[in-house]
Amino acid sequence: MPDSVGLCGTCADDDPIDATLTLGDYAAPFDRLILRLKFGARLPAAGWIAVQLASQLRATPLPDLLLPIPLSSHRLAERGFNQAWEITRPLARQLGIASSATQLVRDRDTPSQRALDLASRHANLRDAFGLSDAGAVSGTHVGLIDDVMTTGATLREAARLLKAHGAARVTAIAALRTP
Repeated sequence: MPDSVGLCGTCADDDPIDATLTLGDYAAPFDRLILRLKFGARLPAAGWIAVQLASQLRATPLPDLLLPIPLSSHRLAERGFNQAWEITRPLARQLGIASSATQLVRDRDTPSQRALDLASRHANLRDAFGLSDAGAVSGTHVGLIDDVMTTGATLREAARLLKAHGAARVTAIAALRTP
């Protein structure tokens, strides 16, 4: 059964995310899988994650389009790949739905979120994302893919943009979430 992240009443009232699906908590032993993927370039781990996510997603309304959370051009050049896209590609193939690595774009490089508190995370991400074709998401159910959901600030900022451009529904899909 998919895990969902609960929200307080205040957050739920204006949350642009309609549903959240994760495989579980960012804890041993699966946290090592994410670290190996993200920082060790162990790309086959993304395929395994995609299989697990596909199994969970089949029990829910499927998105029309899967979009990975984009990295900044600087971080992408440093790492050589976007771990969210590496999960998105095989997930889209398994589910038979469209995906795009270029529809959601990172308009500006932002500092790492790791050491920031919640308010700083939101401020850091404000207007960080854009769309290459704003009309392409209108009326669609979009699945936003990321490797780890910590506070949800990144996914919410991307979802806010998608909803502002007419997305009918946004589902946040993260391999793991911090407890």
